[in-house]
Amino acid sequence: MKFRSLTLALGVALLSSSCATTQQSSTQAKAQQTPKNIIFLIGDGMGVEHTTAYRDYADDLTTKPIDETVFDSMLVGMASTYPDDHTVVTDSAAAATALSAGIKSYNGAIGVDTHKEPLETVLEKAKQLGKHTAVVVTSQINHATPAAFIAHNEKRSNYDQIADNYLSNTYQGKPVIDLMMGGGTKYFIREDRNLVNEFKQLGYQYSDDIQNLDVLTRLPALGLYAPVGLPFAIDSGEHPRRLAPMATKALELLSKNNPNGFFVMMEGSQIDWCSHANDIACAMGEMDDFAATLKAVKAFAEKDGETLVVVTADHSTGGLSIGANGQYLWKREMIKQIHASIDTLAAEMTQNKDVKAVWNKHIDFALTDDEFNRINDAVNNNIKGLKPALRTVINQRTVTGWTSLGHSGGDVQVFAYGVGAEKFAGHIDNTDIANTIFSFLK
Repeated sequence: MKFRSLTLALGVALLSSSCATTQQSSTQAKAQQTPKNIIFLIGDGMGVEHTTAYRDYADDLTTKPIDETVFDSMLVGMASTYPDDHTVVTDSAAAATALSAGIKSYNGAIGVDTHKEPLETVLEKAKQLGKHTAVVVTSQINHATPAAFIAHNEKRSNYDQIADNYLSNTYQGKPVIDLMMGGGTKYFIREDRNLVNEFKQLGYQYSDDIQNLDVLTRLPALGLYAPVGLPFAIDSGEHPRRLAPMATKALELLSKNNPNGFFVMMEGSQIDWCSHANDIACAMGEMDDFAATLKAVKAFAEKDGETLVVVTADHSTGGLSIGANGQYLWKREMIKQIHASIDTLAAEMTQNKDVKAVWNKHIDFALTDDEFNRINDAVNNNIKGLKPALRTVINQRTVTGWTSLGHSGGDVQVFAYGVGAEKFAGHIDNTDIANTIFSFLK
């Protein structure tokens, strides 16, 4: 009897020990699968055609085959993008709400559902868990995508209200956002209110010179580098990259002195803007800045070992095609010879009326007589037709096709790297991206 009791006691002890070891192993495994830091990158308007075109554009033309890009090395799946209002084609606000809150809403919605009620976002949840929070964008920081992570408003065009909400949306008495970098002084320094001064009074460092990011040394911080959006990369002269250096500075600040880690959303905002203009050289400049940002972020995650990087687009813009008009050809080498946006070309031609001088200043291939006459006629007789004339010439010469000046409803790619990256594999919906991030924020 004593032997049986001893055996039973030993069995119970061994079972308890085994359960404890299993539980400990399970806890450790779960910890290994849960990222401490989450970096969410959004290429606004970046469809499959954009990443493919960028691969061709960035390739070394003297070698074969075409080289892979950082996007290719991180591709894990695809995501659907439709909104909740049966239009099929989403705008940036509805898409950003899906990506930030995990719930479909109507076009124009900023962090609210179809009843216009506020939705909890992944950034707000991260703040509740004691993480640092940030947005880094090339648009104004109160544009649709960043706004849907920080604010709640029924209409994306309510820019002043959204900016005000960045200050009033608080957790434990402090704004939910610790770091903001991008454009937007027009909305933050207004006649009726100076939000910059109000943020300063709360202890935020402030920077307005993108060439001197080192003035930001701690959190919380606010950097506003343009009245609205930053200049296009292609128009930025000797400093064509804006998102990449801001992202590097943000990671430096966010990774300091917080054992709980951070959540940051970074957006290549103007891939979308260039594509709305059907401006291929402009779009490739933005893609290059976004790719440089992704390389820097991936390197951080690789070194850190506790970070998740997830990348997607809110939608595709422009209906871009690589090749057009029945030609089996895309003249990527000519795109590299264009050094200004269509907006800049049009503005300078309107100002000085000298089409050839402006063209030759910014573009390395010459106009034909027919092209010159078409553009010159617009300059002198129909200024509204100047941008269409310029994009027609550039797209015909480079054999680039576009089907829309707006968005298209196709699926977009999903890229991921680091802790938990496998959770984003396969075909998913844009809401699944947010909900997977939520699952890491427990």
